[in-house]
Amino acid sequence: MPKVSRDTATQGGDYGAVVDRSEEFGDYTVDFLTFREDVDHRPLFKGLPDDRCQCPHWGYVFRGELTFHFADHDEVYHEGDAFYAPAGHVPVHTEPGSEYLQISPSDELRRTSDVIMKNLGALGETG
Repeated sequence: MPKVSRDTATQGGDYGAVVDRSEEFGDYTVDFLTFREDVDHRPLFKGLPDDRCQCPHWGYVFRGELTFHFADHDEVYHEGDAFYAPAGHVPVHTEPGSEYLQISPSDELRRTSDVIMKNLGALGETG
C-alpha cells in the first residue's frame, strides 16, 4: 500500500509564505501544508467560478488555525480538527505556523492550482 509523509513527498514546493509537500495516489492528492505567514487567498482564486476554490478537501489540522469563507458563513478549524471543505470556499486566514494535511481529488486540485499559480505570477509572488 502506498504511503507518504511530509519528508518523503516528491511534489509541491516552497512558495515563501507556504510550503506544500504533496504526492498523488491514484485520483487523489495528499498535501502537507505549512504556513509561515497569514495568507488571504481571495486574490489567488480570481478567475475561478465565483472566485472561489472549486475543489473539495478533506483535512486534519496538526497545528494552528485556519478559516475558510463560504458564501453564507465562515468555518474555523483548530489544532486537532478533522474537516471537510466542499467546493465554493476561500481560505481567508491561516495562522502563521499552521500545519495541516489536505486530501483532494487530483483533477479538481490541478485545475485550481493552475489558476493559483497564474495569479501568483501576476502578483509577482512566485518562489
